[in-house]
Amino acid sequence: MIRRFLLSVIITFLATAVFSQEIDYKSMPVSDYKKSQEYIIRDVNVTGLKYLDKSILVNLSGLTPGREIVIPGDDITKAIQKLWDQGLFSDVKIYVTGFIKDSVNLEIYLQERHRLSELHIHGLKKAKENDIREKLELKRGMQVTENLINNSERVILNYLYDKKYLNAKVDIVQADDTTLKLNNVKLNIYIDKGEKVKIKDINFYGNSVFSDNKLRRKMKETKIVNLNFFKPSKFIEETFEEDKVLVIKEYNKQGYRDAEIVLDSIYKVSPDRISIDITVSEGKQYFFRDIDWVGNTKYTSEILSRMLKIKKGDPFDTELLNDRLSLDEDAVSNLYLDNGHLFFNVVPTIQEIDNDSIDIQMRISEGKRVSLNKVVIHGNTKTNEHIIRRELRTKPGELFSKAEIMRSQRELAQLGYFDPEQFGIEPTNINQAEGLVDLEYTLAEKSTDQLEVSGGWGANMFVGTIGLRFSNFSARNVFTKGAWRPVPSGDGQTLSLRAQTNGKYYSAYSISFMEPWFGGKKPNSLSVSAYYNIQRRSSSFYFGDIGSEYMKIIGGSIGLGQRLRWPDDYFTISNSVNYQRYELNDWNYFIVQDGTSNNLSFSTTFARNSTDQIIYPRFGSSFAITLQLTPPYSLFKKDKFWELTQSEQASLETDMDNKFSDYSDGEWRDELGGEGSNYLDIDVRADYIESQVENAIYKESIGRKYGWIEYHKWKYKGSWYLKIWKDLVLAVNSEFGYLGYYNKDLGYAPFGKFDLGGDGMSGYSLYGVETIALRGYENSSLTPRNGNTKNGNVYEKINFELRYPISLKPQATIYVLGFVEGGNAWADIDDFNPFHVKRSAGVGLRAFLPMFGLLGVDWGYGFDDIPGVPDASGSQFHFVIGQQF
Repeated sequence: MIRRFLLSVIITFLATAVFSQEIDYKSMPVSDYKKSQEYIIRDVNVTGLKYLDKSILVNLSGLTPGREIVIPGDDITKAIQKLWDQGLFSDVKIYVTGFIKDSVNLEIYLQERHRLSELHIHGLKKAKENDIREKLELKRGMQVTENLINNSERVILNYLYDKKYLNAKVDIVQADDTTLKLNNVKLNIYIDKGEKVKIKDINFYGNSVFSDNKLRRKMKETKIVNLNFFKPSKFIEETFEEDKVLVIKEYNKQGYRDAEIVLDSIYKVSPDRISIDITVSEGKQYFFRDIDWVGNTKYTSEILSRMLKIKKGDPFDTELLNDRLSLDEDAVSNLYLDNGHLFFNVVPTIQEIDNDSIDIQMRISEGKRVSLNKVVIHGNTKTNEHIIRRELRTKPGELFSKAEIMRSQRELAQLGYFDPEQFGIEPTNINQAEGLVDLEYTLAEKSTDQLEVSGGWGANMFVGTIGLRFSNFSARNVFTKGAWRPVPSGDGQTLSLRAQTNGKYYSAYSISFMEPWFGGKKPNSLSVSAYYNIQRRSSSFYFGDIGSEYMKIIGGSIGLGQRLRWPDDYFTISNSVNYQRYELNDWNYFIVQDGTSNNLSFSTTFARNSTDQIIYPRFGSSFAITLQLTPPYSLFKKDKFWELTQSEQASLETDMDNKFSDYSDGEWRDELGGEGSNYLDIDVRADYIESQVENAIYKESIGRKYGWIEYHKWKYKGSWYLKIWKDLVLAVNSEFGYLGYYNKDLGYAPFGKFDLGGDGMSGYSLYGVETIALRGYENSSLTPRNGNTKNGNVYEKINFELRYPISLKPQATIYVLGFVEGGNAWADIDDFNPFHVKRSAGVGLRAFLPMFGLLGVDWGYGFDDIPGVPDASGSQFHFVIGQQF
């Protein structure tokens, strides 16, 4: 043993040690290995290191001071082997530096492997170079080992392989870094990508049930060269193996349970193209025959077979069988899991195969019914626990129910306080003997407060908006010390504050509050709101003086809402009383131009919402039907009550004559428009007085007609969401609105009309109308007009959106969309034609930032011309800024 390691251990004797100089180890004499003696280690010195801890290495070697060793002997040999095994050194030597009686001093000389000082990658563009640097994770100061070199080459080749560079070459060259000392090297990685290798063709042999094209489509990642930009052609061995499994699964779904791939070959047809040949053995098609149930006591075999939805003669498909037993929303297992049978299990077993028919026996273990012991909530750092618990459908003492757990998850998502992507629900502390289980909800709070900063163009002016929305407010803690962080929160209430202004010409202020559990015991909501708008007009908005023309609106509402249990508990009903007061002075955008109009209405909304979450729903639907109506005042008044009697007209004529009878010539000149207006002509003056009388009669009549507005207003909005593939979602939305009247002689109300077209951002009550977006057209371009007055009393809209998320993180939900939509507006219900719509299509981007709400941009193209507005359709950009309240 000793002779075998003779060349590995050199023991020299020194009379003196000069530590300030390098020792010439080659000149030292070699000990005689024929004689051995026991020594006690007095001291151990480690030399040659820069980075590693010397004391750890001494302990690792086993040559610690105070230990007894034999020189020559296996102790030093084993120490050297231990140090070599670390893979950290390029040279290991142990020397004796002195003997003192029966003690010995040792020196361990270690040469560390090279350290990385710089990394250079050649042959790639910057983007791919950065990708490779991230994958290599090579840091300055790392030891450059053979394993590191080999692993780096493998990582680079795998990366390029995934990018379809199957013929790539990598050469890694080490170069000493002369600017640094102690084994620092630079790594230069030279990469030759070669040509991309794509799949020219995939050929199937032995297939008669499915065509080559259908089998190719079933391969998810392995695609031939074509015009499919979403699935480019590439060959990756791992995904190819997975795609072969998908091919066999397609056969299995149709009952070909013995189908298999017996041979596949991959061969080059050119330097940058390969072809794949796949030979399949389809086997015989099998069918379900008899399905028997055993072990079931809770439900009869007839009920279970009806739930299974697999009939005799259906193709034998084990995947379908598994889905119907366990995975589908209406799976057989859910009958038991929704009724406390947490330990339910069913094992389908083949009983007999008779030619092409298979008999199945379903062996059921129902298990003991389980009740909930504790319901534990984690992660609610902001929201008070009772706010969460009142939404849960799972209560301690109740039977375990999968359906109620899923519904609880949905209700928590609808709150909007938690990140739905991080929900966790787990049964814990399962006590099968006592039939008890704990249920743990793990939540992750997200920011819900929003700052709205937005702008929109309307009425020839830019309107800026700032708003605050606190979605998890706590009114009871307003006066609590320490609750303002930055506002009292945690009780699930909503407080919104909003201000809009153009400066001098337009201002709007609103405040609203909503308590979703009024009284704290039932989900009955209370909402209150108040608002004030004023808009002025001048001949030049930005350079003219403020005129005397204005419109003021002051209003408020109070509402109560309730969750229903019928037809199901996704339904709600809400009712509110609303009041608006319009004050107008020479405002020629409505039929009513002067005076005061009052709008007292009652509204009720019947709605259903089963979507899985608020911001990016993947499935479910929501719809709302709203009826808003005022009292039918005209039914309690005489016909044409607004018309003035002869005496009233005569009185107005007298008042007007008296007004102008004392006018001087100078006043007449100013009244009729200055010099050159024939203001001295008696007939001109008489005609002017007559027109003023007619105008006064008209204004008085309109004031009586619309002093208290009457109407009934119907609205419908519906949305459906369908998850197509992964997080790709199809959203279908439809809307309809109709503003009706009680009295044909009165006609349509002057306020509350519909304004269709554009981005829908002008939700500012500028004209007492509802703004409806329809992309691809200019704002308001689809609204019928009567002079300056918008006269949209009926509208419809439908759109289809295909959405795909870029990010679903709580910090930002971002998704892209493509849309087609159509809609139109009409002045009268008799003109309504649901098939006469203005069509558009386009693409867009949405980003929901918790602090700012919804931001987005759309490009749409309107396909239909708008009579009288030549540039209203065609290519249009639309912006969505801020979450509308």
